[in-house]
Amino acid sequence: MLDERKLDVLRAIVEDYVATHEPVGSKTLVDRHNLGVSPATVRNDMAALEEEGYITQPHTSAGRIPTDAGYRLFVDKLSTVKSLSIAEKKAITSFLAGAVDLDDVVRRTVRLLAQITRQVAIVQYPSLNRSSVRHIEVVTMSPRRLLLVLITSNGRVEQRLVEHPNDVDEQLIADLRSRLNTALAGQRLTDATTSLAGVPELFAPADRSIVAAIVTTLLEAFTDEVGEQRIAVGGAANLTRYGDDFERNVKPVLEALEEHVILLKLLGEATNPQTLTVRIGHENPFEELATTSVVATGYGSQSEALATLGIVGPTHMDYPSTMGAVRAVARYVSQILAES
Repeated sequence: MLDERKLDVLRAIVEDYVATHEPVGSKTLVDRHNLGVSPATVRNDMAALEEEGYITQPHTSAGRIPTDAGYRLFVDKLSTVKSLSIAEKKAITSFLAGAVDLDDVVRRTVRLLAQITRQVAIVQYPSLNRSSVRHIEVVTMSPRRLLLVLITSNGRVEQRLVEHPNDVDEQLIADLRSRLNTALAGQRLTDATTSLAGVPELFAPADRSIVAAIVTTLLEAFTDEVGEQRIAVGGAANLTRYGDDFERNVKPVLEALEEHVILLKLLGEATNPQTLTVRIGHENPFEELATTSVVATGYGSQSEALATLGIVGPTHMDYPSTMGAVRAVARYVSQILAES
């Protein structure tokens, strides 16, 4: 284990390299940081850090840059994650509060996250297999046409039309609406399908035809959406911050971003809203993303994530600010969905 002094030197190297994207020398560290030791001691500490694999010399200059292991130690030893300013928090609240539905929440979130972090933002849509039934509404459009509305705990609204050859009694619809909500409200969609199966048997034989049609349509609404994996990506233009080395660094990342399966796997580990997942460089399972870092977390209730969100950016990102922004946006999105 490194002693605190060498950790201070590593922190200084990471901070300077993130700020300048230039290799950092011992003289620069002494001039810019109050390390409390002589330049000779800093040089010895840098030599030890290089020997341990935390920094490396990219070319013959005296400067050093962090390695993936150096960034990992830096992140693991972070004592604080940078909080957003009051103005930033108000802007996030105002921007997300204007969303009109779940799709709008996701679109606004990915745009917001890309702007705040200046990285590529990825937001997974909540999957219905992680959500529960909030309310079911059955609305009479005409004597033989009904509108079935399913509202889930994550704010998604599914609407389906049900047509029947005979006129439908309003009292029957009111009774069915009450029974459906009593039987299904609060249940996971994956469990609600079982509860639905017995609903037609609760009604008189003459009414079971229309009840069965509504139940079948509701089952289709469940099964059409459960397991669906959708994501939104924004801020790809931020990859220009890599610099001029397009073919080696940027192009492979752009190609990987087109594969949503890859992005879902990148976010897949971030299933707890209380925990940030940070994968650095070669810790990522895809070679195309070996020059990037991923910061992700879940959003939803405190105990379980409905889905995940995060960013992809170069390894030389500002980790304290990026981690703080990802965590804050996830919390605000969770609040918006809970209040919707």
